[in-house]
Amino acid sequence: MNRNYSYLNSAIQILNQYKGEEPFASFIKKYFSTNKKHGSNDRKQISHLCYCYFRLGKARLSIPTEERILVGLFLCSTEPNEMLTQLKPAWSKHLHLPIQEKLLIIPGNYSLLIQEVFPWQNELSDGIDHGKFCESFFVQPDLFLRFRPGHENSVREKLSRAEVDFKEMNASCLALPNSSKIEDLVELDREAVIQDYNSQQVSVYLKSASLNLIPIAIGTETKAWDCCAGSGGKSILLYDENPKIDLTVSDVRESILVNLRKRFAKAGMEKYKSFVADLTERHSSPDSYRSNLHLPISIGTPFDLIICDAPCTGSGTWSRTPEQLCFFDERKIEDYSLTQKQILSNAIPHLGDRGFFIYITCSVFRKENEENVEFIRQKFNLELVKMEALTGYEKKADTLFAALFKRS
Repeated sequence: MNRNYSYLNSAIQILNQYKGEEPFASFIKKYFSTNKKHGSNDRKQISHLCYCYFRLGKARLSIPTEERILVGLFLCSTEPNEMLTQLKPAWSKHLHLPIQEKLLIIPGNYSLLIQEVFPWQNELSDGIDHGKFCESFFVQPDLFLRFRPGHENSVREKLSRAEVDFKEMNASCLALPNSSKIEDLVELDREAVIQDYNSQQVSVYLKSASLNLIPIAIGTETKAWDCCAGSGGKSILLYDENPKIDLTVSDVRESILVNLRKRFAKAGMEKYKSFVADLTERHSSPDSYRSNLHLPISIGTPFDLIICDAPCTGSGTWSRTPEQLCFFDERKIEDYSLTQKQILSNAIPHLGDRGFFIYITCSVFRKENEENVEFIRQKFNLELVKMEALTGYEKKADTLFAALFKRS
C-alpha cells in the first residue's frame, strides 16, 4: 500500500479509538507503544494528520474522517506536502494562500468553515477577534523561553552555537519553533524558564499598572501568596522580580507541590512556604500548613499580594492541544466559572489593606473573565486597576486574561 494511504488509514484508526478522555499526546504515545510497526518518521506523520483533524475544532464534524484530515492538512500547510501533492494535487498548488482564500478552493461550500471552528463567538471576552482567534488554530504555537536574571547572554550563545533558530520578542523573551529540543543545551529553570509569551507578560502587566504602585515593583519585602501555584511559573517570575519576596505557594494536590519543589530547587529558590489547599472548600485557608523550611508558621499577617491563576477551561491554549477544542462541552464554562468564584471567595479575604490581587486565566470566555471581575468588585469592594485579554494569535502564543485589583 502507498505510504501516504497507510498514514491516512492509521490516523483514521487512531481517531476512531480516541474519545477525548485524556490528552491526545498521552493516548497516541500509548498507541505507538502497543503498535511498534511504526518507525519514528511514521509516528511523526500520523500524529500530524491527527492534529490536523483536531484543528478544525467544531467545524464539519459530520463529514468523513478522511476528508476532515485532508482539509485540516491543507489549511495547516504552507510548504509543499507529499500527501497533498498525491491525493489533492489541485489543492497543493495553493498552499501559499491565506486561509480564507484556501477555503474558496475546497469543493463543498467551505467558505464559512472558520466561523464554525470556535462557535462560541458571543461568549468571548472583550478585545478578542473571533476570526483571528479561529485562524490561529491552524498554526502551531511557538515555544517561548524567559531568561533568568544574569543568564541572558549565555543562553543566547548556547542556542546560537547549536544553530537553534530563535527570535527575540523582547529583552527577556525568545521565541523558538515548537519542536526545538533545548533540554540538553540550556539548564532549564536555572538559566531559562519555558513560559508562554503572554504568561511572561504578567510581569510587565504588573509593573506597568498604575505607575508602579505594586509593592514588588518597588523592591520592598512583599508578603505574597500564589494560591493556585501549579508548576510554579508565576512564582519564579515573582522571585526574579524580587528575590527578597516572602513567598507562600499552595495547590490542591500534594503531587503538584512535589513537582513544584523540584522545580524551585533547580531555580535556586529555597526560602518559601508551601501547603496543600482545596480553595473550593469554604474553610480551606493558609491558617496552618506545612512549611518546606520545617519552621513553625503563623499566618496572622495578611498578604500584600495574592496571585490567583485559576483553574479554567484552558481555551486560550487550545491551539497547543486542539483535541480539547474538538471535544469541548460548552456546559463546562459555567462549571469553571462557579469553581473560580469559590476559589476567589476563599482567597481574597486573606488580602491585606492596600494589598494587590491579580486574577489570571488562560481562558477566552467572558464568564470566566469579565464576569468574575465584576464578582470581585461587587462582593469584595476591590478597586479594579486594570484588566485585559492578552491575545496571542498574532504572536503564535497563548491568549490569557489578567485583572489587577487593589484593596484601599
